[in-house]
Amino acid sequence: MAVRVLRAYGRAATPWLNGGGVTREVAGFPAGAGLTEFAWRVSLADVAQGGPFSRFEGVDRVITVVEGAGMALTVDGAEHRIARPYQPFAFSGEAETGCRLLDGPVVDFNVMTRRGRASAEVEMADRRRAVRVPQSAVVLLVCLAGTAELGSAGVRLGRYDAVLLEPGEDLLRVDGVTAVVTIRQIA
Repeated sequence: MAVRVLRAYGRAATPWLNGGGVTREVAGFPAGAGLTEFAWRVSLADVAQGGPFSRFEGVDRVITVVEGAGMALTVDGAEHRIARPYQPFAFSGEAETGCRLLDGPVVDFNVMTRRGRASAEVEMADRRRAVRVPQSAVVLLVCLAGTAELGSAGVRLGRYDAVLLEPGEDLLRVDGVTAVVTIRQIA
């Protein structure tokens, strides 16, 4: 199984245009693609204040609170409280979306896929489990709390470290919480 390690310490913080926080890209495809060209993009964001979300036409989004008291997202007029950590919430990127922080800043985990080019499934692992990467996919593991270790490669992940896996199977040992993101390329 091919493994590419993506350490947290090498990620640059990109400030948001509205000044409400910063984003650190974990991985994306194609590499170096901007916000209008990506097929898929995974990032972590430090959210310092509430406000409107940027619209992403034709993009499916999954957001997960990792740290902090949570947020209330208003998506096309309906409020959704995301107060428990590690509970993925999916919504449309073109929806009119606003955020209200429940009690101070949060860190959130974001997965975005462009419809017709890629799709993603986001799961949280909190114990030892097999990781299977289908032939037409990649799997991104991101350690969100504690540590994780990928068996055959002997790769140990600290908080916010990640590995990108190509087709095959391996054993993941988790002491905390690790996001398992299966991304299928469509085109």
